[in-house]
Amino acid sequence: MKITFLGATNTVTGSNFLVEAAGKKFIVDCGLYQGSSELEEQNDYEFEFNPAEIDFMLLTHAHIDHSGRIPKLYNEGFKNKIYAHKATCDLCSLMLPDSGHIQEMEIEWKNKKRIRKGEEPKEPLYTAEDAVKSLELFTPVKYDEIIEIDENIHVRFNDAGHMLGSSIIELWVKENEKETKTVFTGDLGNNDIPLLDSPTMIEDTDFLVMESTYGSRLHIKNDQKAEMFLDIVSETLDNGGTVVIPSFAVGRTQEILYEINKLKENHDDEEFRRKYKTLMKAPVYVDSPLAISATEVFQENTDLFEEEIKKEIESGDNPLEFPGLEFTMTPDESKALNEDPTPSIIISASGMCEVGRIKHHLKHNLWNPNSTILFVGYQAPGTLGHSIVNGAKKVKIFGEEIAVNARIEYIEGYSGHADQEWLMNFIYSFIKKPKHIFLVHGEENSQQVLKEKILEETEIGVTIPEFGETYELNDEIVMTNKIKVKRPITIKTEVIRRLSKLSDELQDMEIAVKEDINNTELKDEDMFRINEKIKDLEKQILNIIEG
Repeated sequence: MKITFLGATNTVTGSNFLVEAAGKKFIVDCGLYQGSSELEEQNDYEFEFNPAEIDFMLLTHAHIDHSGRIPKLYNEGFKNKIYAHKATCDLCSLMLPDSGHIQEMEIEWKNKKRIRKGEEPKEPLYTAEDAVKSLELFTPVKYDEIIEIDENIHVRFNDAGHMLGSSIIELWVKENEKETKTVFTGDLGNNDIPLLDSPTMIEDTDFLVMESTYGSRLHIKNDQKAEMFLDIVSETLDNGGTVVIPSFAVGRTQEILYEINKLKENHDDEEFRRKYKTLMKAPVYVDSPLAISATEVFQENTDLFEEEIKKEIESGDNPLEFPGLEFTMTPDESKALNEDPTPSIIISASGMCEVGRIKHHLKHNLWNPNSTILFVGYQAPGTLGHSIVNGAKKVKIFGEEIAVNARIEYIEGYSGHADQEWLMNFIYSFIKKPKHIFLVHGEENSQQVLKEKILEETEIGVTIPEFGETYELNDEIVMTNKIKVKRPITIKTEVIRRLSKLSDELQDMEIAVKEDINNTELKDEDMFRINEKIKDLEKQILNIIEG
């Protein structure tokens, strides 16, 4: 049995693993790269295998960094079964067409620039229609059932506790009269995520392919994050500001709705009641059509909720509904939120602030010192969310420079990923320990810290695979091949790329400024402002040249 690591290597996106075993070729996950432009460029690369030769696919969960290249895979020849939990199939039926729509919108914007430069327009990575067609391949499965792919390959999906339908996959392969078991964790959930059950503990395996997103960190505990949330929100509302929560449409949005609903049960002291009353008086908007549809999927799959939540639902208390909650579907409804001065809470996608309605809400609130931008999920390097969380004083949104004057907060405990403690607990839970562990889906530092901890506390061998490395899983772990990376990113190539990008942006700026100059309705103060910005830019360029 061989595994080739073709994504989520030294990064947290693009999950994709090719397995060759018992005469079959199959893949685990096929995710989009998200984050920096360098990462996203890899979405356009050809697959390192022939999609038409893949016999089947196993999908751990619906998040786009695990599922987002399935329509591309379909377009390039893959037409066999995709095994995934039923809730994952339900969510992919929403998320993949939504991703296709985003691909279409982004390429339309890029093509306008290409046409102005005399270049040929490009096709989107895939369309919403392509995504819908790929859904015919999905085969829903249940947790805890052993599925026979053929007489030599069996799989079982177990609850990973990361999001609705997320799965830890057990894989049994029989070759040459010998059976080998490998476990793919997908993304392991935080052990105290509301709504969802805790991750399933697996009894035994020969090999473990495990995520490591928070391999170097510990999350704050559940009771702390609820109090922090209430403090931040009530203080902002008291100041007459708006709380903007960039949230992943599936998972974190529903968790936040649940937290808001449950806060009333935590304390009964006077100050808490005052803060809670402030919160309950404010309108709470879920401004993401995808999040709204996903919330409906959650409500249709309540059998996956933890037992306490099921009892609440049976008693008539829906944990995803409360007074003051409003869903905004249309663009006009979304725009109206930024025209309303009433202090409110806006939960909007995308969680890393790269696409979607959240960018409009940031544009209208980042400059306001009375408002708060509250992050509740991982922010990948290269994203707008990462820049804001890490102290950027100014950011560019829709080509306009926005000062970051708002209060910036990050409650890490809302992450859907297990922290170091629970990653280690997952390893400890094996009765028969794995012979070897492969760490994927993590930044370099997180992976290295977790590797050292595993080696120190368990003495199990650990490998952090590089992109394109193939490992044969026998008594000895042997790397049998390494695909040459197509475009290695060095500091030199990064500088050249940025210079090219800057040149393009200067051309775009020249066109935009000339259009403004020819605008007869432009006021003198607007022209003065443009002139001052150009003077500042000249100074910065001169400083670089002189340096």
